[in-house]
Amino acid sequence: MYKYKKAFINGDIYTVNQKQPRAEAVLTVMNKILFVGSNEEVKKIIDNDTEVHDLNGKLMLPGFTDGHVHTIMGGQFLQSLDLSNAKSTDEFKELLRNYISKNKNKWITEGNWNHQNWEITGLPRKEWIDEFSRDTPVFVSRMDYHMALANSKTLELAGITKDTQDPPGGEIVRDPESGEPTGILKDKAMDYVFNVIPTPTEKEFETAIDIAMNHAKKYGVTSIHDITYKNHFRALQNASKNNKLTARIYSRLPIDLCEDMINCGFTHSFGNDKLKIGSMKIFADGSLGSSTAWFFDPYSDNAGSCGLPMENMTDGRFEKWALECDKNKLQLSVHAIGDRAISEVLNVFAKIVRVNPPWDRRFRIEHAQHMAKNDFDRCRKLGVIVSAQPYHLYDDGGWAVDKIGIDRMRRTYAFKSFIDAGVTMTFGSDWSVAPLNPMTGIYAALTRKTIDCKYPDGLIPEEKITLEEAIKCYTINGAYAAFEENNLGSIEAGKYADLVVLTENIFDISPEQIKDVQAHMTIFDGEIIYTI
Repeated sequence: MYKYKKAFINGDIYTVNQKQPRAEAVLTVMNKILFVGSNEEVKKIIDNDTEVHDLNGKLMLPGFTDGHVHTIMGGQFLQSLDLSNAKSTDEFKELLRNYISKNKNKWITEGNWNHQNWEITGLPRKEWIDEFSRDTPVFVSRMDYHMALANSKTLELAGITKDTQDPPGGEIVRDPESGEPTGILKDKAMDYVFNVIPTPTEKEFETAIDIAMNHAKKYGVTSIHDITYKNHFRALQNASKNNKLTARIYSRLPIDLCEDMINCGFTHSFGNDKLKIGSMKIFADGSLGSSTAWFFDPYSDNAGSCGLPMENMTDGRFEKWALECDKNKLQLSVHAIGDRAISEVLNVFAKIVRVNPPWDRRFRIEHAQHMAKNDFDRCRKLGVIVSAQPYHLYDDGGWAVDKIGIDRMRRTYAFKSFIDAGVTMTFGSDWSVAPLNPMTGIYAALTRKTIDCKYPDGLIPEEKITLEEAIKCYTINGAYAAFEENNLGSIEAGKYADLVVLTENIFDISPEQIKDVQAHMTIFDGEIIYTI
């Protein structure tokens, strides 16, 4: 029988509440925390209608907030082809060949391949896969979703030929001798294909959300800051209406919808406690792995390129949209990875502060991977929240030095520098680009190890942060980034009962062991939704 009161006793409870950092027990009523304190105090106020759970000394934390997730894409990825484990060109081709043989007459998408893990340094080509995919359209993304490989069938459907022009903010990679497309499309050039891929059905969206929610609860993720595409929000609304959401969704919509949002009177926290429209998302540049992150100086491995700014950064639309959104109290979430992209975004933020009326605006920069020296302090002065993904350091660190050199690497994934500068930083995964599991993110932030084990003491070890700082980035800072710090992010009376219990106490083990710790129990909205 369901009991609306629950007591969690005999725990090591790390509250992330400075006024009461540690406790032994928590009492919840319905979906809220009623009391936090000692075992004796809680035992005095429980009754026969209270469901009691003995934590047996296990560590309880606030439910994790992931500051950057592609929820529906993640659910779709878990149902599709996974090329992330391919360690060679032969493995890449064989995985694709086997998958296509079992999935003919349908689009083959997702993938998450990473050519940096292969024996070659070049990019894949359509000729690698055309032989076994002549009648099957293939469009498989690199792990960062900033470039993808199309086979000849897909190029034909998208109308891409030797004579097709590169769109602003995108590139059709071409054979240097023939000029023919190789099949690799970068950033805005991918839109040629996205425009012809069939839109998923409502049932397919529903299934993807269910799979994503089940995945999140396994890791104690109870709040998600979603990158919500135009055809995703209705599916999330349906899931909310049908009580299918087991994580609170803070939805960031494409900024080209801002006029509609403003005309309808939306502001930064419209919605309910499970699903809110919170922010407007825009891209300033691409990614490091696709060589489209926008830098002041050329890439170390390509002296002819500084990256690829998005068209909206060069044609004035970004500044126009940003000013209008902020004037109407719509938060800005800007993808910016290269140091020039970040600086150009900060220039626009500074203009907004000068010309728009003041409000609690909470600018966000998503990723902020490669910083210019003077921009840490600018972030603090402008009140910018940095939404970083520490696991990208683990994935990318080994090869990133060759792309941008050691000097720029010293300001890459510069977590401690952000904290020392007084910048509010929230952590996330960028799932499905990287694993959703917060334990892997905490591990990466504490150790700065890379997947290739090149750096025993970590890559740029002076940028390591403490466990307490990392937990804060996954809890109260995430809540603050979504205007939810009064409701979420710490274990204290009056806040939502979103909690996670871990299999091991991460304060008592080495940082290297943290990546193997699991969620023992996940509590969302006062209900236990997952246990091992």
